[in-house]
Amino acid sequence: MLTSDSDIWATREAREHVERRAPGRLVRLGRHRLGWRQTDLGVRIGCSASTVSRLEANRHPADIRLLTAAATAVGLPPTLLAAACGITTGAAPRPIRVAPHAPPAEEDPMHRRTLLTAAGTAVPASLLLAIDDALALTPSGAGAGAVPVDQRLGQARKMWDTGRHTALLAELPGLLGDAHRAARSRTPLDQARLSACYLLATQVLGKIGRYERARLTADRATTYAAVAESPIATAAAARELSIVLRHQDQPAAAQRLVLAALTEVEATGLTTGAQTAAYAQMLCTTAYTAARTGDRTRALAMIAEARRAAHRLPDTVVAGRLFRISPASADLYAVGVHWALGDAGAALEAGRHLRPDQFPTPERTSRMHTDLARAWWQYGKPEQTARELLAALRVSPAEVRDRPSIRTIVGSLSSRHPRTPGVRELTLALAR
Repeated sequence: MLTSDSDIWATREAREHVERRAPGRLVRLGRHRLGWRQTDLGVRIGCSASTVSRLEANRHPADIRLLTAAATAVGLPPTLLAAACGITTGAAPRPIRVAPHAPPAEEDPMHRRTLLTAAGTAVPASLLLAIDDALALTPSGAGAGAVPVDQRLGQARKMWDTGRHTALLAELPGLLGDAHRAARSRTPLDQARLSACYLLATQVLGKIGRYERARLTADRATTYAAVAESPIATAAAARELSIVLRHQDQPAAAQRLVLAALTEVEATGLTTGAQTAAYAQMLCTTAYTAARTGDRTRALAMIAEARRAAHRLPDTVVAGRLFRISPASADLYAVGVHWALGDAGAALEAGRHLRPDQFPTPERTSRMHTDLARAWWQYGKPEQTARELLAALRVSPAEVRDRPSIRTIVGSLSSRHPRTPGVRELTLALAR
């Protein structure tokens, strides 16, 4: 039986690793809790088992980005990682008790900026601190006479679609403030729009690996969708929350949540395109979650059904839908499912017919390239990996720069295959 997050990180062994400044040993502790081999962790962060072994054994790991990726993968709380790396204020760290999904212990701004720098983020720390402020105390927004919320939300979605994560994060506090102001009307439409704003916040925070904040925004998206009594908005919020839970190493809870929402959507009879799109995309999500937990049978069954449902939808995504899925999108999910199951050959076969022109936005096009890059990397082909990552970089640089897992692959390419065509360009792009 696995030990819970709150227990494992509060043990004497964990405290000793913090006091000895041994972050690699904390990673090993988390890996053992999950029952993973070094190979299993290596697959998830894009390196070999021997690299994981060195990371866990060395008291001062040289590659902070790889260390951060490993810590995230095994659920090591950021505050504990910071303490073990010596990024603390004051003397020796006190024992830290971490409740599941609790926010990090209060830190001064300099401490948080240091930790963010250590994590290798490409997003300015000031924007994340502004998001913290907006979530703690709802901003006032622009007020009467300003741009309508639906128009601002549309503009913000374009930032997401074009990979402008920094601009979107800067926009979010004001957007949330205006959405809250509009929701005072208590009409279902305004409540649903408020949910959609928090949904977008969840997506961008998840993209850059800020899952604790994303958990909070996903919870709020769920709450306001329920108030609006919108089945589609509720399903969309449940899907995003399940993704956050998966990243927080709660796959069972993630599956229960999305399957419950999926049952509600299926009960509609799938008589409209919006309902079918919701059904197909939620199947894709639960298939990927099953794959990440090694449930091969469920993962393959779910992704097969998702592809069948998605192929009843038009090739072009209908504008304005919360679930923007197409047949090509479902096929791309199949790439991710097979990759998560460790079958790079099947992943590449699933993506064999995918083309950039099948995806309507730079974000989705770039995601196609990064998903194929992960499969090529798993397959042991650095040249093809670099080629796909370069294509992703040229379409939407943020998909490479802002995603911790992709940055980790670039770091591994740089250290292990520095002469491979394209690797130098990738490395320089991340250093800017």
